[in-house]
Amino acid sequence: MRSITSRRLTAAALLAGSVVLATAVPAFAHVTVQPGTAAQGDYTAVSFRVPDESDTASTTKLEVNLPADHPVASVATRPLPGWTATTEKTKLAAPIKTDDGDEITEAVTKITWTADAGTKIAPGQFQDFTVALGPLPTDTDKLVFKALQTYDDGNVVRWIEDSKEGQPEPQHPAPALTLTKAATDGDGHGSSAAPGAAAQAAPPASGSAASSDPTARIIGVIGIVVGIAGTALGVFGLRRRTGTQS
Repeated sequence: MRSITSRRLTAAALLAGSVVLATAVPAFAHVTVQPGTAAQGDYTAVSFRVPDESDTASTTKLEVNLPADHPVASVATRPLPGWTATTEKTKLAAPIKTDDGDEITEAVTKITWTADAGTKIAPGQFQDFTVALGPLPTDTDKLVFKALQTYDDGNVVRWIEDSKEGQPEPQHPAPALTLTKAATDGDGHGSSAAPGAAAQAAPPASGSAASSDPTARIIGVIGIVVGIAGTALGVFGLRRRTGTQS
C-alpha cells in the first residue's frame, strides 16, 4: 500500500513539474515590451524584445507601429550595432501641446529596424530594440504596438492581435505597454521625468550572447522539475526504509 502511495506521489510531482515547464516556456516566446508598465505622462525607455521562434530561419527585420490614436510627441531610437532604424511620421488630426506651449503637428507612427549584412537574430536567440518615449498619453491605460517580424526565408509573423482581459491570449498578441496613474507630488501635481532621463534609463542593448536569458530560464525551470522529482523520490525512499524497519 505504501509503495502504491509513493508511486502516485512521484507521478504527481513529475506531472506538476511538466506543467511548470510547459507554461513557462511560452512566456518569453512572443514579441513583448520590456518593462511592461510605465506611468501616464512620463518620459520612459522601453525595449521591444524579439525572440526568434523559427528552427531554421533568422530574423532580419522588425516593424513596430505606434498607436496613431494616442500619439507620443517625442520618439527616439537607441543605436544598435548591426541594425539600421528608420522612422515614419504621420500628420496628426489634432496637434499635441507640449509643456513649453509648442504644438506638435506630426508624430512618429512607425519604426523599422533592418539588419545589416551579416547581422541577424538566429534561432534560439533574442534581441532588444530600445526606444525612448514621452510624454506618454494620459487618456488611456494601455498602448498597443502592432509589430511585424520578418525572417530571412520570407516568412512574416504579424504580432497584431489585441489581448483582452478575461479571454484566452491570442496566438500572435501585439506588444502592449500598460499605463498607470502618475504619482503626485505634495501639491497634487503629477510628476514626470525629464526627456534625458529616459535615455539614461534605457536598458543596455543585447549583444551576440542574447540567447542566454531564455536559455537560463529554461535551465532554471528544468532545475525546478528535477528538484520536485528528487524530493518525491526522497520521500519514496524514506517511506521504504520506514516500512522495512517496521
